[in-house]
Amino acid sequence: GVVSHHQQRPAPFFMLARLATSCARLAGLTPSAVALGRLPAVPRVFTAPLSALAAPGAPGMHGTTVLCVRKGGEVFMIADGQVTLGTVTIKGNARKVRKLKDNVVTGFAGGTADALTLFERLESHFQEHPETMRACVEMAKAWRTDKYLRRLEAVMIVADPNVSLMLTGTGDVIEPPDGVIGIGSGGHYAIAAARALVDVPGMSAEEIGRKAMAVTSDLCIYTNANYTYELIKEDGGKAGGD
Repeated sequence: GVVSHHQQRPAPFFMLARLATSCARLAGLTPSAVALGRLPAVPRVFTAPLSALAAPGAPGMHGTTVLCVRKGGEVFMIADGQVTLGTVTIKGNARKVRKLKDNVVTGFAGGTADALTLFERLESHFQEHPETMRACVEMAKAWRTDKYLRRLEAVMIVADPNVSLMLTGTGDVIEPPDGVIGIGSGGHYAIAAARALVDVPGMSAEEIGRKAMAVTSDLCIYTNANYTYELIKEDGGKAGGD
């Protein structure tokens, strides 16, 4: 038989229009506002790497936990060695803590190539500005504004005998009040464990860092117990590393 005009299915355009109208009403907007393009401004949200800063299981940060503890004249930075690709552990002895220069160490979470690129750029800023705070601020400014650098997904910790800082690709340079910084997929676990131990009398920064990382490796499936670390003294003496 012949199908009348009223029995024909609506054209895709009208179906999309009806869908847009229904969505607008659910959002509390009038159809006229949608037609005129008067939509509310979408708030700017933090994108990677900051959104993945220390969130357990966050995409792009799997297989990374870096912890820095400052206590009793010592600064101890430790990281695990696991690198995970999807559901497969592809490496277990990655070195995520590195010596930047005398008495300055850094740790990174995120893509290895991205982190090494940022590490090299940070080295150049230290050549121009020997002071750690100034070099990190200049690095964060370049990271935030440079068209190439801001595509790199990583988070860094930089520490010297006087200051511990966290750098992100959104221009943040953060100094924690308690001297404890944790980044990566197990960062929240490491921070919680370290803060619980930092006030325990007789525990050194190294003991706190090692115990906190042991707790993290037990909880976070993206963190192993193959650690690398650096230990420096707040008076300028480097104690050693592995």
